[in-house]
Order: sequence, then C-alpha cells, then structure tokens
Amino acid sequence: MDDLLIRTHNGQIQGYIQNGVRTWKAIPYAEPPVSERRFRKPLPARPWAGVRPGDMTVPLAPQRVNPTGGAFGLKRDQIPQSEDCLYVNVWAPDAPALQPLPVMVWIHGGAFVTGGGGLPVYDGSVLARRGGLIVVSLSYRLGPLGFAHLSPYSGESEDGYVSNLGLLDQIEALRWVKHNIAAFGGDPQQVTVFGESAGSMSIAALLAMPAAQGLFCRAIMQSGASQAISDRQGRLLTKGLLDILGIPEDQLERLHEVPAEDILRAADQLKQAAGAGAVMLFQPVVDGKSLPVTPLEAVGAGSAAGIEIMIGTNREEGALFIPEGMPMLTKEQNARAYTVVTGTKEAAGWIESYPATVAGQRQAMTELFFWRSALQFAEAQLPYAAVWMYRYDYAMLPGDPLLGTAFHSAEIPFVFNNLDLLAGAGMAVNEEMRTLAERMQEAWTTFAKCGQPSTPSQSWPAYDAAERWTMVFGADSTVVRDPEAEKRRMLTGGTNGKQS
Repeated sequence: MDDLLIRTHNGQIQGYIQNGVRTWKAIPYAEPPVSERRFRKPLPARPWAGVRPGDMTVPLAPQRVNPTGGAFGLKRDQIPQSEDCLYVNVWAPDAPALQPLPVMVWIHGGAFVTGGGGLPVYDGSVLARRGGLIVVSLSYRLGPLGFAHLSPYSGESEDGYVSNLGLLDQIEALRWVKHNIAAFGGDPQQVTVFGESAGSMSIAALLAMPAAQGLFCRAIMQSGASQAISDRQGRLLTKGLLDILGIPEDQLERLHEVPAEDILRAADQLKQAAGAGAVMLFQPVVDGKSLPVTPLEAVGAGSAAGIEIMIGTNREEGALFIPEGMPMLTKEQNARAYTVVTGTKEAAGWIESYPATVAGQRQAMTELFFWRSALQFAEAQLPYAAVWMYRYDYAMLPGDPLLGTAFHSAEIPFVFNNLDLLAGAGMAVNEEMRTLAERMQEAWTTFAKCGQPSTPSQSWPAYDAAERWTMVFGADSTVVRDPEAEKRRMLTGGTNGKQS
C-alpha cells in the first residue's frame, strides 16, 4: 500500500516526503469563492477525478504584501495571490502509526488582512516529526473579501450574502478535518486549534460560534483573544466601502464583477479616511447570526465548556507596531483608540500613565490591548475548563530595535521550530534558541496530546484565580506566580482573585 496516496471524500491526493515527513499541500476544502460565490458562505469542495498532486503551492488570499518581508525578512511577494485560496496543507510522521494520532490545526494571523496558511514559517514538518502527530494549516478569506458585514442585505435568503466569511471558511476547513483526517492517520476526536494574533482572535470567535461546536477539543491562543466589532460598526464600515466602490445597496450583485484589486484599493481608502486611531477595520462582527455575541460574553456564559485552553502574550507585543521614530498619536487620539479597542472608558485614563515615547506606547499596546484581553479570556473560561497561561520574554538579538525585544509574532518560529528558516535569511541562530524552541514545541505538542502542557523537563501548573501561575518562556524558562499583580488588578478589576 502506498502510504502517500490518500483517498479523501473528494478524491485521491498523492503526497510526497519533505523534511522527513509525509506531506500533502493545497488540498481544497471548499469551492473557490469566486464570481457569484464571492461574499457567500463556503460550500464543501467538489469531488475531483484522477489523482491530485500534493506538491502545489497554496495561493495567498488577495492582500497587501510587505516587500521587506517583515520582522524576519521572509519575503512573500513571489507567492501568487488568488481568491481561489481555500486550501489546507497536511503533515504527518514518515510512517503510519498503529493508533490514530492527535491533530493540530494552525490558523494564521495577519490582522485579518494578510498572511496565509502556506507561508514557509508555518511549515509543520518539524512539529509533526518531533511531536508525533498530524499538523494541518488552513487559509481563509481576508480583508473586505473575508470580513465585510453583508448579512444585513440578505433578508431571509438561505444562500445570500453573509458576514464573518473568514471565520466560516475556518469552520468549513475544520469540518474537512473532521471528515477526512482519519485517512491521513489522524484522530478527528483529538483536534487542537492553535493560532497567533488574528488567528488567535479567530479561535476566540470559534469558541463562541454555534457552528464550530464539536469540531475541536482544545485551543492554544497566542497573542490574541476576544475581538469583534458591533453590528452598527460593521454596517457603517461596509456602507463606506460600498460608497467608495460606487455600488448602491440595492445593486450588490455588481460586487461579483469588481476586480479584487479594486476592492482592496477601496479598503485602503476607507482606512485612510478613518484616521490614525483606527485599528482593524475588517474583523469579526457580532452579526447576531454566525456570531451571536462577543466571544468574551459567549465564553463567560459557557460556550466553550470542557475545552482546555493555553493562552498567552509576548512581553513586548507593541514593538512590532511602533518602530523607532514613529510619530506619536495625540493624547486625544490615543484615548479614543484605546477606548475603542478595550471597550471601556477607563482606558482613556489608563493610557495617560504611559509616557508619550516609543517605549511607553509599546508598553501601552502590549498591556492594554494584548495582555488585558488574554487575562479577561482566561478568567471567563476558568469556571468551565482548565486554563494555562504563558508569557514569551525571549529576545533573539539583544540591542536590535526589534529583534532585541519579545515582539508580536516572535514566538512563531520557536513554536514551529523553524529556526533554520531564520538562519537561511541571515539571522544568527544559537544553541540557546534551539533549546527554547524544543521546550516550547514540546509543551505545545504535549498539550495537544494530553490536554495539559507539563513535560518531564518543564512543570507547568494550571492557571487559577488564587495563584495565577504563568509560564515565562526565555533563556531560562520558569513558572511565575501572578506576574505584575497590581497592574493585572487595575486592568481587569480583579481583587483577591475575584472579578469585581
């Protein structure tokens, strides 16, 4: 029997050996969302005849690409882009196991406007090989094509325009995993979703969405938690987008013919008009249908009961977004921005305690936007399942303005243990970094296999309202009790381990 030729529900796909694991790339999980399917819910992929090659490249969803390659210098401008982007990649150990293996499904970040599951930094080879499990990455619709709030225009239509398309794509991909992963040696009852930034925020939304229930049993949330805009905000933004495109609300069928580039250009104009304080115009929206309430409200009411969660942030998340020399927002702009992103008027006062410097504003973003939301989400889930908290503190290149910080996304090459990719891009990779990558990867895969991240070399107690144990990953990883407790109480209203 050919262990690389897999029969899925849609047809056969021929895999190959890469980096010591069996690999299948660019497997369609949904029909291409083009023409009349644009802005409509994903439909399962159609069957194909013959054997599909599993070595193709997954195109990026239409997006703006940073020509510098971003923080790690990993350029992606040579990767094709297409609205036909709904694919998964699968990695499995080189030899089939006697028992079904746990599955880890990666949901990429990128502020809901950039990224893709096929990027080299998300290659799951080492994770599958060292962890002894199945790894899946998925791509989904982004920006206005994935998060325009169009459901108000559909009336009672069963197949009309919908909102939260990017999230619905993720759910369709998870359904594909449930129905097909056994053919690759995976256990559909042991699926862990993990993601970073917008991928982690997506997981928060999935934990709140009725349609996602039963599709995974554990979640790892890296630098992102409850994030959604209101129905009213979504309507205003979508109306603004339509106005820029010159499309009346009663002629939405014209959206089928508009080039994707024109829609991206209109989104750029909308962001410019919104001003410097605007963040993530396109993101999950509380539409009352696919996402009935905010993820934090839903999880606080038990929507994710029984699902163990690992959640954490990086010590200097804001360093990625606020570079040296960047003009500072005015006091009023800052107050308005943080009031919006935190959902509390108290933020206007909190922001005043941070200096109007690059370092001060980096810290403000880290603590008010990322850390606060992670703490709130952990608190909300505690009554319903075990939670583990972490903080990533490691600086790869001390003295460098960015790489000398534990910036947003810095942990990703360590989780995937893809440090050789960084070395290939000219970064010095040392033994200390490799040791940290092995420890982090072991914790992530142990959690996926056992429902808790403690390993023989690294004890990691669960987070609770009394002790608040937090694993701090660094050159010498260690568990810390309730780090920065006073600031935590200020940001969350917690007093003596209770929410006030």
